[in-house]
Amino acid sequence: MTPLARAEQAVLGAVFLAPDQLERLSPWLRPEHFSRPMHTALYTAACSGRGEADNHPASKAQGTGAVPMSWITDTVAEASKHTRGLTASYAHSLMSASPRPEHAAVYGRMVLEGAIHRSVARHATRLRQAARADAIRGGVEETVHHAKVLSDVLTDLARRWGSEPRPVAPPVSAPTPPASPQPMDEQLLADEEFLLGCLSARPEKLSEVVAWLHPGDFANVGHQQIYRSLGALHHRGEPIDQLTVLWEAQHRGALADRTLDAEQVLRICDPSVVAGSAEYLGEQVVQASLIRTSATASRLVRDLADNESLAPGRLIGFALHALGPVGEVRQRWQIATGDQREPPRPRDSPSPTPPAARVDAARARSHSPRTTSSPTVAPAAAPRPSIPDLCHRRSPA
Repeated sequence: MTPLARAEQAVLGAVFLAPDQLERLSPWLRPEHFSRPMHTALYTAACSGRGEADNHPASKAQGTGAVPMSWITDTVAEASKHTRGLTASYAHSLMSASPRPEHAAVYGRMVLEGAIHRSVARHATRLRQAARADAIRGGVEETVHHAKVLSDVLTDLARRWGSEPRPVAPPVSAPTPPASPQPMDEQLLADEEFLLGCLSARPEKLSEVVAWLHPGDFANVGHQQIYRSLGALHHRGEPIDQLTVLWEAQHRGALADRTLDAEQVLRICDPSVVAGSAEYLGEQVVQASLIRTSATASRLVRDLADNESLAPGRLIGFALHALGPVGEVRQRWQIATGDQREPPRPRDSPSPTPPAARVDAARARSHSPRTTSSPTVAPAAAPRPSIPDLCHRRSPA
């Protein structure tokens, strides 16, 4: 049995042994935080029965007093209406699984931690599925929607936990294993080559795309280097043609490290490629970059959520940091498409400010009942540096 399953049993056993513990738990521990439907039904029934203060004898029972047997039987009977296989003997086993009923708030904190991990993992999976679907359909709306939902969920969970929703870079001592390489879309690669050919043949178009099209938006590493070379020549006001682009790529080491070869550069920058809309092709490249970046971020967030050793505060901070590039690419995509309006709030996203009582979970997780000090908030992380526009770097001497 996992520690989380034991924690769920312990908190329910504490509620059966000391019904007054619900006064500390119910403001922030919700039925949906339990992983097993049986536990969800029992906690829901307990909260409902506890609320009928005038009718149930257990409402007068305190932690040091005798708890009437009807408290257990009535709770089990009510929960049995919503789940199958629940017996009174299981309720007694829950009481045996609770080491100290007065530690119910700590056990509840463990349950809340597990719920946070599951919620982050679930929404990260939805984002990855949306990115895959958009890559097939050729759109980006679902990706943008689920990225916004995941960001809102992380912000809401941080406030429920009692911490600030701030991006925090994970430690670099344990690098994340690289993802298995994904096959590149041949049509996307063709669009990238055609875009680079258009920009090489009509350099004046660079002024219209450099503000929102970055080298990292290109899926092919060689295409990234050609775009950097074009941007550097444009920034310095130097002539742009096949030979100058090739020379700049050589200065940047793209030929030495075999990222590119001379024939490839000359072919892509063929001056015969004069037709085509650089703006439209650039929009397609940025859109594909947004989908690709979202898929990568969702994988990172899911890996973080699966790491049970991460405390919720660190999990949320690391996940927000992983989502940072998605927001950056989305802003540039909106500039490219002329849609800079803030997208409407998704209907299934949480409210930005949860009830104040929910934040009491943070106070319950670290202090004894007699302690009244506020929870310690993690120090603010240094702001994540913005991605530089590598197109504007000067050529190395």
